Amino acid sequence: MGMVKEFKEFAMKGNVVDMAVGIIIGGAFGKIVSSAVSDVIMPPIGLALGGVNFTDLKIKISDAVMEGDKMKEAVTINYGNFIQVTVDFLIIAFVIFMMIKAMNSMKKKEESAPAAPAEPSAEVKLLTEIRDSLKK
Repeated sequence: MGMVKEFKEFAMKGNVVDMAVGIIIGGAFGKIVSSAVSDVIMPPIGLALGGVNFTDLKIKISDAVMEGDKMKEAVTINYGNFIQVTVDFLIIAFVIFMMIKAMNSMKKKEESAPAAPAEPSAEVKLLTEIRDSLKK
């Protein structure tokens, strides 16, 4: 039972839970960015380049052939899909970079903010009172 308890303590630590939430949100964010790239960004770029659909760009290595009663698909290098995935990656990397940059600047502001001076101890207060009364 000790191992189960130890695992439960590990799994419930803040860092592990935060990481799990980050992975889930990151997966959803990746899908949103992929959709934005393939459905919003790439069509106008393809149109500007003469009506090119990037996902259809490929180099055919061999044609499709009929083998018996089954059709063997053509062998292709899908470089258009690679371009699309590369653009996805660049956008996700840039957004993550900007988020980390913003978090680091907020962290620097917190660290650079002067801390409130510590309240003097009771002895210091008493000595200050004695000094002030002696001055009078």
